[in-house]
Amino acid sequence: MSRVAVATTSQLAADAAAAVADIGGNAVDCALAAALLSINSEPGVCALAGGAYITIWPTGADPITIDGNVAMPGLGRKTSQAPATQFVKLDYGGGIETMIGAGSIAVPGTLAAIELAWQQHGKAPWRQLLAPSIAAAESGFPLSAACHHYLQYSGSTIFGNSEDGFAALHENELLRPVRSSIRVPHLADSLAAIASEGAGTFYEGEIAEKIARHVDYQGGLLTRADLQSYRAIIRAPLLTELRHWHIASNPPPAVGGAVLSAMLRAFAAEEMSSWNRESLRRLIRLQHNVLTFRSEKLDLSNDIDSDAQRLLSLAGEGRMLSRWSSASTVHTSAVDDSGLACSITASSGYGSGEMPAGTGLWLNNCIGELELNRKGLDAGPPGVRLPSNMAPSIARCGRRVLAIGSPGADRITTALHQFLVNFIQLELGLGDAVAHPRLHLEVSPQGSRIATEPGLDVPDDEFAVLPYPDISMYFGGVGAVLLRENNEFEVAADPRREGGVCIAGR
Repeated sequence: MSRVAVATTSQLAADAAAAVADIGGNAVDCALAAALLSINSEPGVCALAGGAYITIWPTGADPITIDGNVAMPGLGRKTSQAPATQFVKLDYGGGIETMIGAGSIAVPGTLAAIELAWQQHGKAPWRQLLAPSIAAAESGFPLSAACHHYLQYSGSTIFGNSEDGFAALHENELLRPVRSSIRVPHLADSLAAIASEGAGTFYEGEIAEKIARHVDYQGGLLTRADLQSYRAIIRAPLLTELRHWHIASNPPPAVGGAVLSAMLRAFAAEEMSSWNRESLRRLIRLQHNVLTFRSEKLDLSNDIDSDAQRLLSLAGEGRMLSRWSSASTVHTSAVDDSGLACSITASSGYGSGEMPAGTGLWLNNCIGELELNRKGLDAGPPGVRLPSNMAPSIARCGRRVLAIGSPGADRITTALHQFLVNFIQLELGLGDAVAHPRLHLEVSPQGSRIATEPGLDVPDDEFAVLPYPDISMYFGGVGAVLLRENNEFEVAADPRREGGVCIAGR
């Protein structure tokens, strides 16, 4: 039986991982069980009908990334009628505009990726991975502070569009308070069917029929053919070296791994002993150049592989440090005592507000995430993967193994980069490296500005500075698990979010 350490989004999810470890599950089993519980118990923040990336690195083998990201729908659809969408403006995160409704729904890939990861690397029975999620859906799960924060902006505007969904989150027309017990009608039934029949029922069976029928009736693009043809894809991760650590992260067509790798490569030669004014100036310069390249090139690219390689080449040449002229996600990291590591990040966008009757499943609005999918409804032909910030990563240095990742839209990469600099270059302890104050350069044609947490001596002579009064979930939520040379674990969940950790098995 393996000993497994897990960092995830809530203690309820960590307890799910511990339960699977106690029946002999390995790091992949435990990560998937925790992720499933997070995905299904964080309404507004995530949902099962979204997208995910899973990076896995077994001892003595090459790492892989399983691409379960959402894809453009429309296979077999003959009508040329414009898809039914609605633009909404939310005050969330300083103000966002997003598209919701049936026309914003992309082909979901999370469950396909989870099942493929389990088939290739899991040990525990499939049913056991879903058992904690089913139990939580049946008895009710607490509404987290992160969910409540987002739902204050979107609970009626987006999540009031389905009768079952609205009833689950509201009482007497008011959003339920933090820590309220949430029971989503029919969610436990859907999860029980998936536990019994596998992901096939979601993509080809009864659940697929309900999803496709609902989207078609509401004027969306998603079809039964889209669901039936969807496959998770195994890809070779991007590999980057930093001070003898080899770091694997997800490759194109996602942009998150490429942006993180570029930041690591450009900053690798920096000699620094602390975050002082000068090193922060270099960090801001790096973020500006990399994030501007992403905005101007990667987000609108018709050849993402080539453009990502160009970004990495510029970073390796040091040109990303030269003078210069975005959503909701959940993450789980796990490592076991064999050295097997698994890192999984999942997202469903801001939510479409659509929930097919009898499923308890909210559908994504990933086509409508306009700050990420800037091509909108013209993102490509059916089947093409949409852009993603997600960057679940695993690092190795000798016998040490580190699994990391973060939620946080376009702050994912900047959060992970600063954590890795803290941990590898500044040699902070794992918990201190996670909790250390962060900054993020918000790149905008209207004028960029530096969002920063207290405790950093941020230069203010080039960009406006937006100080936060305390550490904030805006700056991500890094979850990190470290297996040391002596086979002991260190685990840290970000204090910016509720988080949960466990070390279980024997």
